[in-house]
Amino acid sequence: MKVREIVGFMKAKYLVVVERGDKNCSAFSPDLPGCVATGETIESTIENMREAIPFHLEGMIENGETIPRPRNLYFYIHESDEISENDILTTVEADVPEVEYA
Repeated sequence: MKVREIVGFMKAKYLVVVERGDKNCSAFSPDLPGCVATGETIESTIENMREAIPFHLEGMIENGETIPRPRNLYFYIHESDEISENDILTTVEADVPEVEYA
């Protein structure tokens, strides 16, 4: 699909899952496949995700992909196997473009 125009923005909170490694942390957003970040600390990893999510959304729009709506936390805790008991969960708020497709 080709983007005709961005008609506005809405705020959305995307779940971010932070995993601790031996020497650093990594994070991903299960609602945005391929959107990942790393950092030396939990805080820097979350900050890197704050930058990665808008960049990822821009790429999705450029590629004509539909922006997924975030699912709620209940889904991930009770109905998904994407989260383990050792993961750290947080949310990142992003301005999500509302797009009209040609």
